[in-house]
Amino acid sequence: MPIDFRNTNSVWASILVETLHCLGLTTAVICPGSRSTPLTIAFAQHEPIEAIPVLDERSAAFFALGMARQTGKPTALVCTSGTASANFYPAVIEARASRVPLLVLTADRPPELRDCNAGQTIDQQKLYGSYPNWYGELAVPSIDLPMLAYLRQTLIHAWERTLHPIPGAVHLNLPFRDPLAPILQPETLNLATAFSPEEFFAAIDRNQESGIREPELEGQDQKLEIIPPPSPFPLPPSSFPPSDRPILIAGVAQSRSPKAYCEAIAHLSKTLGLPVLAEGLSPVRNYADLNPYLISTYDLILRNPTLAETLTPDWVIRIGEMPTSKVLRQWLARSQPLQWVIDPGDRNLDPLHLKTTHLRLSVEQFAASLSNQFVISSAYLSQWCDAEETARRSIDQVLSQTETLFEGKVAWLLSQHLPNGTPLFIANSMPVRDVESFWKPGNRSIQPLFNRGANGIDGTLSTAIGIAHRQQSSVLLTGDLALLHDTNGFLLRNKLVGHLTIVLINNNGGGIFEMLPIAQFDPPFEEFFATPQSIDFSKLCATYDVPHELIQSWEQLIQRLNPLPTDGIRVLEVRCDRKADARWRQRFLATTIF
Repeated sequence: MPIDFRNTNSVWASILVETLHCLGLTTAVICPGSRSTPLTIAFAQHEPIEAIPVLDERSAAFFALGMARQTGKPTALVCTSGTASANFYPAVIEARASRVPLLVLTADRPPELRDCNAGQTIDQQKLYGSYPNWYGELAVPSIDLPMLAYLRQTLIHAWERTLHPIPGAVHLNLPFRDPLAPILQPETLNLATAFSPEEFFAAIDRNQESGIREPELEGQDQKLEIIPPPSPFPLPPSSFPPSDRPILIAGVAQSRSPKAYCEAIAHLSKTLGLPVLAEGLSPVRNYADLNPYLISTYDLILRNPTLAETLTPDWVIRIGEMPTSKVLRQWLARSQPLQWVIDPGDRNLDPLHLKTTHLRLSVEQFAASLSNQFVISSAYLSQWCDAEETARRSIDQVLSQTETLFEGKVAWLLSQHLPNGTPLFIANSMPVRDVESFWKPGNRSIQPLFNRGANGIDGTLSTAIGIAHRQQSSVLLTGDLALLHDTNGFLLRNKLVGHLTIVLINNNGGGIFEMLPIAQFDPPFEEFFATPQSIDFSKLCATYDVPHELIQSWEQLIQRLNPLPTDGIRVLEVRCDRKADARWRQRFLATTIF
C-alpha cells in the first residue's frame, strides 16, 4: 500500500493500517463519525484489509467479536470520539472473559480540546477499566520519522498483547487534530521523498502466531506432542491419589482444534478410566465415537438422590470452565472432592471454591504427559455408563414422541440434523441450558459457539453474523428476547459474506424466569421478569428484508436444517408456549426413570 502523503493525519493513519496489515490484520469494522475520518479513509483505501462499515457501535463490536472468535485472529474495531466508544464496552468485557482478541481503536479530540466543553468529547482514558489486556494513548500525529517509528512499534506491541499471553482486547485511544479530511498540506510531500516503505516495514514479523498452538492428531491413541506450558506450573504427576471413584468433567470450551481437543480428552479418559461428563457447550458431544465413556445426561442423573449419593466422586479432573448445570454444581459443592482444573489461561475457574489445584496447561499437554496404557473399566465407571444409557434412552424416547412445539426439542433436533461441521452460535438463557440438557451425542463435528464469558444477551445476533462471515453456512439458536435486544444486527445483512439461519424460539418472554422461584409471584413476575414483547417477527424481518418462515411442525424444521442455504440471512420461527414448556420440564424431571 502506498503511504498517503496528503497531510499529517493521512500519513499517520496509513502507516498505522499498513503496520497492522503486515502483522496479519485482515478485517476492520468501522463505525461512522467525524473524528475517526483519518482512520476510516486509511482502512477503506487499503484493499488487502476488508473494511466493513457498521452503523451501530454495540452491534459492530459484537460483529467484530464474532469474527475474531471464529478465526482466532484480532479484528480491528474503529469509532469516533464521545459516547460512540462507550457502546463497545459490553463486547470488550466479553472479549476479556472469553479470551477473544480485539483491537479497539477509538478516535479522540486532541488534549487541548478536552475538559473545555468541546463537542462530542468525553474522558476516554482507560474507558474500559481493567477489561483490556492493555491500554495506550497514542501521541498526536506527527510526520517526524522517530515518531512514525514510535507509532509502528507501539502497534506491534498492541497487536502482541491482543494475543499473548492470553487473548483479549487492547484499547488504543487516538487523538487527531484538524484537518481530519485528507486536505493537502505541502510539508508532508517532503516526507515522501525521504520515506522508504520497504525499509520502514521490513522488520515486522509477518508470521506471528495468531494464538495458542493445538496439535492435530492422526489417531486417538497417538502420543501427543508436548508443548511447553505457558506458566511455571509443572506438568501434572503421572499418578493421582488412589481411588476407584474419579471423574472427568469436560466443561464449557471453544477449541481452535476441536478434534485434537476431543482426542486428548478421550486419551485421558481411557488412560485413567474416567467417565467424561461432557457439557453441551464443548465439542466432546459432537465427536462421540472418540469417547467411549461419554456422559451427556449428568444433569438428569444427578437429580436422582440415590444415584447422586452412589456416584459421589473422590476427585475430579475438570477441563475448562464449569458446566452450566446448577444440579452438577450443587452436587460438587456437597461432595467437596479434590479437583484439578486444566486450563492454559490465567483465570481462577473455581466458582465453588473446592479443594482445587489449577494446572496452567492445555488438555493436549496434560494428556501427553500420560502413558498409552489404558486401564480396565471399573464398577464405578460402569455405574455411570449404565445410568447414561438409561437416561439417554428416556430423553430420546420422550422427545421423539413429543409432537407439540416444545422449545427443548429444538436443540435435540439440531444435534441430529445439522450438516457436518456447522458453526452453531447458542444464545444465553434457555438455549444454552436446552443444549446442555437435550443435545444428543453424535459425530457431526458441529462447532458450538457462544458468549459465555459474561453470560449476557448483548450482541447475540451481531456475534452470530460475525461468526458466519466468510465461514461455512452457520446457525444461530436464540430466544425472542435475545434477538430483540440486538435487532440492529440485521443492518449487517448486506455485509455478510456467507449464510446465517436463525432458529428463533419465540415464547413471548424470558423462558428462563419461569424456572425460577420468582415465577410464583405475579404480579410483578409477568411484566417485570418475563417481559413479553408481543412482536410479530414476520413484520420485523420484512423491515430488514430478511426472509421469515413460521415453523408449524418438526418435519418442516428438519427439512429446513439440511442442507443450509449458502448466502443471506433467514429466520425460522418456532412459536412455543412459555408456561406450558415450564410445566413440561417440571413433569419430565419429576418422572422416575431409574
